[in-house]
Amino acid sequence: QVPPVESGGGLVHPGGSLRLSCAASGRTANPNAMGWFRQAPGKEREFVASMFWGDGSEYYADSVKGRFTISRDIAKNTAYLQMDHLQPNDTAAYYCVVEKGTGWSRGDWGQGTQVNVSS
Repeated sequence: QVPPVESGGGLVHPGGSLRLSCAASGRTANPNAMGWFRQAPGKEREFVASMFWGDGSEYYADSVKGRFTISRDIAKNTAYLQMDHLQPNDTAAYYCVVEKGTGWSRGDWGQGTQVNVSS
């Protein structure tokens, strides 16, 4: 079992942008869906965005609608999260999840990538 690998986190000023990548491989290739969750210090983990691999349907948390965009490259088994107009309350560890049809909690979770939004 190879967990997905995230990349693209970092430090950005408020109003800035980052793009996260999540590469699935091995058993996690050809997922049912891929998604992003985040967890800020002292807070519960929360859903951010997801995409069904087959038809490309996108879903977003209300807090990121209009600012974040999820996309995919099927050939590369890679999902992306374009984050624009970042705000300090977007600061969190972002986790990619490969869902194989048994729910997010049973999916394959990446190690996480840190996003810090600060002036």
